Amino acid sequence: MGSKTVCSPLKTNFEVNCRLPTADFIPMLHKTRGIVFHVTDFSESSVVVKVYTELFGLQSYLLNGIRNKKSKIKSAVLQPMSLLEMVVYHKERSGLQRIKEIRQQPQFGSIPFDVMKASMVMFINEVIYKSVKEEEENHELFDFIFHAMQLLDLQTKGNADFHIRFLIQLTKYLGFFPNGTYSASTPVFNLQEGTFQQTELVLPYFISSPLSNYFDRLINTSLNDTAQTDVSVAQRRELIKKLLEYYALHITGFGNIQSHRVLEEVWK
Repeated sequence: MGSKTVCSPLKTNFEVNCRLPTADFIPMLHKTRGIVFHVTDFSESSVVVKVYTELFGLQSYLLNGIRNKKSKIKSAVLQPMSLLEMVVYHKERSGLQRIKEIRQQPQFGSIPFDVMKASMVMFINEVIYKSVKEEEENHELFDFIFHAMQLLDLQTKGNADFHIRFLIQLTKYLGFFPNGTYSASTPVFNLQEGTFQQTELVLPYFISSPLSNYFDRLINTSLNDTAQTDVSVAQRRELIKKLLEYYALHITGFGNIQSHRVLEEVWK
């Protein structure tokens, strides 16, 4: 791979002056897009924010004094799954990186004001934070997450299955996208093997009909699809439970997810 672009921030319009890296730049400045994954208090006025970046994968940034009233960086930009443009200092093999400039770009127009969308984002954020750990660039995964958040924000029609479609599509990039299709001869989805099959398992790691039919229909639709599926709240809840089991079987240390309970309350 070629050298990453090194940038010197200008004082206006968030522009940067870029040039190839030299030995004099340690740590170096880079312009990158990012997605907020998690924020942890570091001190009374400072935080550590985990950002999934376009150039470096998942990185931890120390933001000093962000909780002070005079801070140039407002804590509002660090809401879960916020989409960012940043100029960052980056030093290889450094545990904590630094941010020179940061802004939301694009800003969400509907997610903060829509209870259903906000609840979906909370759920998606928790799943992603426990799934994506790589500290290296992955443009395809980054673009998928970034554009999915833009799409959810821009959708005007109700899409009660968006978060489920998102989790299914995310498995493409995590390496365990479902194989096969639902049919009369293969009505059961094996969560351990990740494929549709004929018979149920002795262990409870499967999705049986009619839920497996619903699952298959969602596999074959895109995030753009806002058509409502003819399923009950109970079936949607059960499929989410099975999807989380699927993730836990294929991602070491995935653990328990709690935020889907907020969605269940919204559906009521």
